[in-house]
Amino acid sequence: MFQDSPIYDRLVAERGDVPAGVREEADRLRREVEAVMLPLRSPRAPYAALPPPAAPPSQWQRVHPLPGP
Repeated sequence: MFQDSPIYDRLVAERGDVPAGVREEADRLRREVEAVMLPLRSPRAPYAALPPPAAPPSQWQRVHPLPGP
């Protein structure tokens, strides 16, 4: 994109290729997240056999009594 610009070349020489560094870090993080999330997508995951969580009650219910007078 800016590779033919002398200003860009000077900034890369002074500061390094920041956009390339950001892309590399984003790719590394994406691979790390995929590695962590992969077992959750697997049908053999230990939690896959658990039933889905129960739906909340359809009406409001008081769980604790109101405080005294």
